Amino acid sequence: MQKAAIYGLATICLIVLLNMTTWAGWDPTREQREKALVEETIVKFKQADASMKVFFDKAYGYVVFPSIGKGGFIVGGGHGDGWVYENGRHIGRATVTELTVGAQIGGQSFSEIIFFADKSSLDDFKRGNWELDAQASVIIVKSGASKDASYDHGVAVFTIPNSGLMAEATVGGQKFQYTPK
Repeated sequence: MQKAAIYGLATICLIVLLNMTTWAGWDPTREQREKALVEETIVKFKQADASMKVFFDKAYGYVVFPSIGKGGFIVGGGHGDGWVYENGRHIGRATVTELTVGAQIGGQSFSEIIFFADKSSLDDFKRGNWELDAQASVIIVKSGASKDASYDHGVAVFTIPNSGLMAEATVGGQKFQYTPK
């Protein structure tokens, strides 16, 4: 088990190192690149399932994570950066950190959008009182997938795989942090 913990810690360190470019300092083009990635992600979700438009039109707010990278071997972790919207207007940034334990091996990247049905659920997210656990209902977007989707406790979560391969049967969750614009 100690060996597994070391592999898991090494995996998390690798993910942190791969994301260090975002911490390297001021980049005058960063915001334009991030905005383009967010917009591309929204288009990708709408193209994968045209009925997603209803969520974008009717949600009180949403957060878009263009890429969440994760990996693991028994212990795993992941991280991603995104933009938060309220009534269609960009209001801040969010980060997601994921930690899992269980049978897992590999690495993958996926996009995620979390919709908030009302002001209360978005305010909970912004206060940092919000996390997804293993029991959360996450819908993998494909044509028609969102037609029957509904909010669960004021939240609806959708993902699209980007790349990689990961086999897992884990327990864990995602923790979010919001930073106003």
